[in-house]
Amino acid sequence: MLIRHARPHRVELAAGEAADPGLDEVGGAQAGRLAAWLAEESIDALYSSPLRRALETAKPLADALGLETVVEDGLAEYDRGLSFYIPLEELRSSGDPRWEMMMADYWAAEKVDPAAFIETVVMTFERLIESHPGERVVAVCHGGVINVYLAHVLGTRDSMFFLPEYTGVARVLASRDGVRSIRSLNEAAHLR
Repeated sequence: MLIRHARPHRVELAAGEAADPGLDEVGGAQAGRLAAWLAEESIDALYSSPLRRALETAKPLADALGLETVVEDGLAEYDRGLSFYIPLEELRSSGDPRWEMMMADYWAAEKVDPAAFIETVVMTFERLIESHPGERVVAVCHGGVINVYLAHVLGTRDSMFFLPEYTGVARVLASRDGVRSIRSLNEAAHLR
């Protein structure tokens, strides 16, 4: 299961400082609803990006399941070094010029090497799959990470093809012979 983090605080810092916001009040409630929804599922391992918004999303689920959250650097978002975090919905609705820049070329806007980011994400998920044969694993991460891995599974050229909901769940089935398939995309019934 690939889960996008819950809604974080908006943060804008001085250039050179990395924004790493925790969850806002709504995000905390989203993380709680996610944990309550998944508490009855059989989950064998829980991983998280090292970024606060992902770790804080994973905590209620870890508590509900009695699991340790294992921090996995390869699950971090491509924008981890930016000095601001503004929810994409807010960038878009406010007409922020950074939204237009991202839509024109999100990789250039973030000054990221897309090939390196994609390789890291794919290798990370494949390593997690290989480490847990026959098990159900949760990875709490970010919209870009989820997009990249699902694009890999689908074989699509556009690695950013949808906007996952906060705490949206995507389920990928992984067979021992290397076949990967998407079982569900952007489950968010727990937010209703």
